[in-house]
Amino acid sequence: MAKRRRKLNKEMEQHIAQAKRKVELITAIINDIDEEDIQGEYRQAFEPAKSKYIFLSNLYDLEGFTEESQECLDTYNQLLNDFESEYEI
Repeated sequence: MAKRRRKLNKEMEQHIAQAKRKVELITAIINDIDEEDIQGEYRQAFEPAKSKYIFLSNLYDLEGFTEESQECLDTYNQLLNDFESEYEI
């Protein structure tokens, strides 16, 4: 049976690219924190958002634009907002 083509979406691709830049920026900022205890706390707090971005990116690469990928993007945005509101970056 032939494999279905994945549905692409330019807007979703832009959101994923923005998320990648944001994850890279926040990770670099966290890595620049001198005090190890604080750095570890920030790293641990940021991990859910970072993991959700990685999952989203892989999901979009495999399946394209789906309801699940849209929900994943929404969850990533919520996790990122929660992190940014709780931690000063």
